[in-house]
Amino acid sequence: MDELDASVEHDPHQWLEDVAGEDVLEWVRGHNAATIDRYATGERFEQLRDELREVLDSDTRIPYVRRRGDHLYNFWRDADHPRGLWRRTTLDSYRTESPEWEVLLDVDALADRESENWVWQGATMLRPGFRRCLVELSRGGADAAVVREFDLERREFVEDGFFLPEAKSQVSWIDEDRIFVGTDFGEGSLTTSGYPRLVKEWRRGTPLRDATLVFEGKPDDVAVRAAHDPTSGWERDVVRRVIDFYRTEVYLRTDTGLVRIDVPDDAAVSMHRQWLLVRPRSPWTVENTEYPAGALLGIELDAFLAGDRRLTMLFEPDAHTSLDYYAWTRNHLLLGTLVDVKTRLRVLTPGPDGWRDEPLTGFADVGAVELVATDPHDSDEFFVEATGYTEPPALMRGEVGGTLETVKSSPAFFDAESLSVSQHFATSDDGTRIPYFVVGPRDRNSAAPTLLTGYGGFEVSLTPSYSGVIGRGWLARGGTYVVANLRGGGEYGPDWHNQVVKTNRLKVYEDFAAVARDLVARGIATPETLGVQGGSNGGLLTGVMLTRYPELVGAVVSQVPLLDMRRYHRLLAGASWMAEYGDPDNPEEWAYLRRYSPYHNVHSDRTYPPTLFVTSTRDDRVHPAHARKMMAKMHADGHDVAYYENIEGGHGAAADNAQLAFKWALVFEFLWQRLSG
Repeated sequence: MDELDASVEHDPHQWLEDVAGEDVLEWVRGHNAATIDRYATGERFEQLRDELREVLDSDTRIPYVRRRGDHLYNFWRDADHPRGLWRRTTLDSYRTESPEWEVLLDVDALADRESENWVWQGATMLRPGFRRCLVELSRGGADAAVVREFDLERREFVEDGFFLPEAKSQVSWIDEDRIFVGTDFGEGSLTTSGYPRLVKEWRRGTPLRDATLVFEGKPDDVAVRAAHDPTSGWERDVVRRVIDFYRTEVYLRTDTGLVRIDVPDDAAVSMHRQWLLVRPRSPWTVENTEYPAGALLGIELDAFLAGDRRLTMLFEPDAHTSLDYYAWTRNHLLLGTLVDVKTRLRVLTPGPDGWRDEPLTGFADVGAVELVATDPHDSDEFFVEATGYTEPPALMRGEVGGTLETVKSSPAFFDAESLSVSQHFATSDDGTRIPYFVVGPRDRNSAAPTLLTGYGGFEVSLTPSYSGVIGRGWLARGGTYVVANLRGGGEYGPDWHNQVVKTNRLKVYEDFAAVARDLVARGIATPETLGVQGGSNGGLLTGVMLTRYPELVGAVVSQVPLLDMRRYHRLLAGASWMAEYGDPDNPEEWAYLRRYSPYHNVHSDRTYPPTLFVTSTRDDRVHPAHARKMMAKMHADGHDVAYYENIEGGHGAAADNAQLAFKWALVFEFLWQRLSG
């Protein structure tokens, strides 16, 4: 047994995995106090925190909406309502400068009345009619939530209505008296990832224990779930068995049992009216025709079930273009594509002579156009947001075939007049070109404090977007902001991600290091003025940067991170990510995981840049022990390291805008102190 394997067997900091142990929380409070004393006091910090809070609470922000029937629904937080208001209005009123909002649920008042730290997690509406919904509320921002039935006409919770205690539940209406439910039914009902393994049909007025079993997954699956499609004339029940993060079996529930949709289990499957859409994540050969990974294929569902395999290629990727998202209106399919990480929209319309494909135009070329909402049931209405790094978002409404109208615009939260945005490409170790965006002073005379961020995982694309927090906290103070589009993301489709899963994971970190070197080569930053920041999988990214490339950066921020890759699969939802990283219990897979696991690659005899770990006690997705143990190890070895753990906040590490403003002010103040010389 070598030195590293011996250290794995003996983990002196494993006691920090006790989430809410009193001795652990005492340890947390001690390190929090030291960090606050060092970075979260003084006039500059207070001014920064207050400016960020002003952005987050601003009444001039866009109130984003989703249509449900005749109303547009919005959830809103501000200074007077830190926990938030769930409210609705009409389209005519929404078009005005000061819409008339009907408040449905005041979460602050509810929290005060029930003496609970409720955090809004969303609502599932009952179609048609929209008289009832299932509201999800969590304590302190955790993923686990309480589910309670709510009457929208009376604006109150339904006495003796559907109710689920705190759990990582999944619910879907079937009709007014029945729901699909996956929850913690007791021993053996959850997967090793902590999500529902059973999905049942639960009838109103009956005990949950008597609910009828619909589907049972395997213990090592990620989750199972079921949903009812209420579209008139096309009603159907769909059951999904999520095998791992990228593989899912999809079934139709029929009177004679479950019928599987016969497509590869790594393909994304969706249904709308008569149509079946399939997006394969790897090449798929069907009757001697090979469809590439990342394509979008369409066929009538009944024909497919009958054995027809004459699929229509609705989107075909190329070396520069990928499919970012797609969504139906009632009669049309909207596609958002990325061309070298810049958005283009198209409208596809099925007809008797095939599919018509047309561009959707009318947007300024600002960088990204995000689809906010569509109405797939009743109309061809859609809402989209156009935004960029220096362009405040504009929310536009349209109906396919009609004109676009700007219904809301966000004000500028920082002065971008002296800033420029440019895209560059760095060359990774294996020769792959890695795109990245630089936002900073137009007239650059010398290297300045530079914040580099990235993600590089789970096929998540980082597209240009406006952030008043980044703008005020970093750009307006003279900093440069850089976003790296690393492999592992989805910027160039599934292959961009598939290149770096499991055994090839080191390529993600080589990509990030290549961007860091390129910034120095271009004179944008020096190693001493370059800081890196990332959260969750991005926290792992910056953790590897810390331990593998410490000479390239001047400061590291790792937020709600994964860091212990030997035990990540045993902590909270970690088992659900083994398709991305690998299984540490498999010796062959641990052999490559150990090469970059930050917790196992920090040493007392190396010099590391100043580091800040930020996490949350209430994060029930990525265990706070990752950050705790890394802090304990580095602190014991005498490294320059700081730590802050919010006792609330969930995976976002903040339960309200005050906590969010404090967290970002802490991050920025740390970076300004450590990168400004």
